Amino acid sequence: MGKVKAAIIGSGNIGTDLMYKLENSDVIELTAVIGIEEHSEGLKRAQNKGYQTFFYGIQALIDHPDLADIVFDATSAKAHLNHARILKEMGKKVVDLTPAAVGPFFSPAVGTKVGDDPADNVNMITCGGQATIPMVNAVNQAADVAYAEIVATISSKSAGPGTRANIDEFTLTTRRGIEEIGGADKGKALIILNPAEPPILMRNTVYCEVKNMDEQAILDSIHSMAKKVQEYVPGYRLKQEPLIDGNIVTIFLEVEGAGDYFPSYAGNLDIMTAAAARVGEDIARNMVVVS
Repeated sequence: MGKVKAAIIGSGNIGTDLMYKLENSDVIELTAVIGIEEHSEGLKRAQNKGYQTFFYGIQALIDHPDLADIVFDATSAKAHLNHARILKEMGKKVVDLTPAAVGPFFSPAVGTKVGDDPADNVNMITCGGQATIPMVNAVNQAADVAYAEIVATISSKSAGPGTRANIDEFTLTTRRGIEEIGGADKGKALIILNPAEPPILMRNTVYCEVKNMDEQAILDSIHSMAKKVQEYVPGYRLKQEPLIDGNIVTIFLEVEGAGDYFPSYAGNLDIMTAAAARVGEDIARNMVVVS
């Protein structure tokens, strides 16, 4: 099977970790990492890995359109609004790791293979969304969720400038994902940055009010979904057995990173890059079959 060329826009923490996750892909050939700071740590690491590097942003792809057929955008929600328009005109497939929500939302554990979707821009929702929406969906499959609320707690050290700049987009985009992908009639999302030392692992609480309680079906669905997420995020786990009280289901999750680039406590960042890599590979496989 041939490989599909790909590039990463954004040489910060997210883009750098994604680089490590893609380097051993059997369907994606990473060709370039693109940033906006010539001497950034991410670009230095990419150079050492032998990838082409550029420090003048999206213009690099405009100047070198043959660099990639798939573009992973690991910049910011604001920047992606401009990137999405340009990349659409260039005919590129885009995996968006920002909360810009230009394209359809996608969670690998919930959806069918995204490669079967004609969308040219796929949104990875948010870190909190990737961690919690599969669980909302799992409960909804068994018991019809009327209301879902998630609280994502992450180490302050794992929240870089991009994460902090996108807090408003995080709450809005995650809420939409809870409803559109999770299946809840109504959703709400909160994020907490915890400054504790040593840094905590990512913790998530998922609270669901259901219409049709079936305790065993809900538990079976939750455990099945956890295994699906663990296929691409091995450090994803239930902290304890879900609590069921009346029509309320509460799930406690923990996400430990793989340690490819981020420290293991930064599971919030790791789950985004792991999910994006999985989706990018699905798109690449479909492109190879079609060609």
